[in-house]
Amino acid sequence: MPEKKPIRFGILGAARIAPDALIKAAQNVPKAEVVGVAARDPKRAQEFATANGIPRVIATYNDLVNDSDLDVIYNPLPNSLHCEWTIAALRAGKHVLCEKPLASNAAEAERMARAADETGKILGEAFHYRYHPLADRVRALISDGTLGRLVHLEGHFSVPIPETNIRFDWSLAGGATMDLGCYPLHMIRYFSGMTPRVVRATAETGPVNIDIAMNVDLELDGGVTARMTCAMKKDSVINATFMARGDRGELRVINPIAPHRGHQLTVKTAAGEKSETVAGDTTFTHQLRAFVKAVRGEAKFPTDGLEGIINMRVIDDVYRAAGLPPRAA
Repeated sequence: MPEKKPIRFGILGAARIAPDALIKAAQNVPKAEVVGVAARDPKRAQEFATANGIPRVIATYNDLVNDSDLDVIYNPLPNSLHCEWTIAALRAGKHVLCEKPLASNAAEAERMARAADETGKILGEAFHYRYHPLADRVRALISDGTLGRLVHLEGHFSVPIPETNIRFDWSLAGGATMDLGCYPLHMIRYFSGMTPRVVRATAETGPVNIDIAMNVDLELDGGVTARMTCAMKKDSVINATFMARGDRGELRVINPIAPHRGHQLTVKTAAGEKSETVAGDTTFTHQLRAFVKAVRGEAKFPTDGLEGIINMRVIDDVYRAAGLPPRAA
């Protein structure tokens, strides 16, 4: 791919997350350009394109993934549609940046990763928090001995979500763990460098098989324990935090998910307590830069399809432990 030619993105669906996650981020990444969008409702697609300065409205999802003018497909569709349209895009010769969670379940994630391997295209899972410098700072503080031997981790994420939202729809692979809990579960894994094992989980349900709140106890290697809670109940308080405790200190983070909107990192040891913030662009801008580098062959994209399989296996295990079935297509 010529160095001066921008990477051309097309968007599947007029999703609310797309302006922040891709369109605004692309304004800060000269090598990325959003050139097309397709939606089920042509009128909505046109309105979305006009509002966001996208030059082309493409008639259908199928036309979009097969459009020869595009290099990458961004897939922010409902979870139940991630697998189908991501594989279609990969088979059509496109790289794919897919919103989290990667799939409805681990089996779908495996199919998606296999398609990426067979086509030689990049499949990325959009865990945008992972790309902000704050994430690397937290991981470094846990691994460099500042806290001593790691003992316990906790991640919490709750947001009140209207019950009419698609996240309450089983057919669309909804649920609080899918939408919210996937973040702290991912953080526990990334910050510790270990894959957690589910010990027990309890869910509060709303619609059949839909968790509106989830509490999970986990274990990691070396006797390390962890806990994840998430909730999307209408009376939930907005809360996003992460904590790591070692035998010589404790680390707490307020808003590790979207630190560009304000965050605080506090470390408490025998030497005292210190708080800091970590400078950076939006998480989405950092993520897009990393994805463009991967497309250009300059670096590996860390949250790829193989990583996504591991994430989905943990999520599936959470649902099973809570007495609920993994999400199904």
